[in-house]
Amino acid sequence: MKFTVLGSGAMGYRYGVLLQEAGNEVEFVDTWKPNVEKVLQQGGVYVSRDHKDRRLVPIKMYYPEDYTGKPDVWVVFDKQMHLASFLERMQQSFDEKQYVLTCMNGMGHVEKLLQYFKPEKIIAGTALVATVLNGPGDVDFIGARGAGTMNLANYTEKPDEMTHKIVNELDKAQFNPNLTTNFMGTLLAKVVFNSVVNTLCTLFEITMGEFASYPGADELSKQLINEAYDVCERAGIQMLNTRQEELDSVNYVSTVANPLHYPSMYQDMSHNRPTEVDYINGYLVKLGRKYHYEAATHAFLTHLVHLAEHTRQQKK
Repeated sequence: MKFTVLGSGAMGYRYGVLLQEAGNEVEFVDTWKPNVEKVLQQGGVYVSRDHKDRRLVPIKMYYPEDYTGKPDVWVVFDKQMHLASFLERMQQSFDEKQYVLTCMNGMGHVEKLLQYFKPEKIIAGTALVATVLNGPGDVDFIGARGAGTMNLANYTEKPDEMTHKIVNELDKAQFNPNLTTNFMGTLLAKVVFNSVVNTLCTLFEITMGEFASYPGADELSKQLINEAYDVCERAGIQMLNTRQEELDSVNYVSTVANPLHYPSMYQDMSHNRPTEVDYINGYLVKLGRKYHYEAATHAFLTHLVHLAEHTRQQKK
């Protein structure tokens, strides 16, 4: 099967490289010039695992305007705030037969993809796997090979033959995919997870393990999870996990799977890049207000992240 990765950052590299190593034809497209030029210069991307065994993996990388390939499946991993312009630059390559798979953080990307792809061609999900982009053309896969899981669902909630073929390739690449028929519940599970771990670790500049070691971590997590679930219940969304299962997921990933990991929001903040907080905590706030519920804690944290961003910019 042929895959093309749109957005060759930490997660884009991880999915693309592992799908390639599982025997698929994979190409990469990115808009970040230092990244594209570095890959073209060195003939691939340097891949480490847990900061060790760094090796050069040959890959094919393109700018949007230079890409002429026709993949079976697009794998989309751009930042929420960049996606609309990226898709516009790529639209000449899209056709009605192609599928698109995305496991981006936050919410808002599906609506943008629907402008270019039929609903029955869209598969979206969440990936509980940690990856760090060290710099242009240099990525670090956190966790042992086969560690981590992912949930995914068809937008129509009706899996077809192609969906099962994609899931099979993801399984061969050891992403441990779990195909569901609950689209919104699947996506919101990761949004709620990120609204706790990503946001709090970013604000206090700590790893997931450091957060979990705080005696009051469960109380903080429960407050955010309960508020998020109150929002989703009012919106009529059937969540994939119970509230307790969501808390258990936060604790397992933070203490066992990736205790040394700094979440992606922290990585953006530490490099003075805009964060995706408006698409995570901020999304829950907007969804709650739509149903006359004020997610006050999530609103407060959204403001705190923007205050931290503002303060860092003032010091530059």
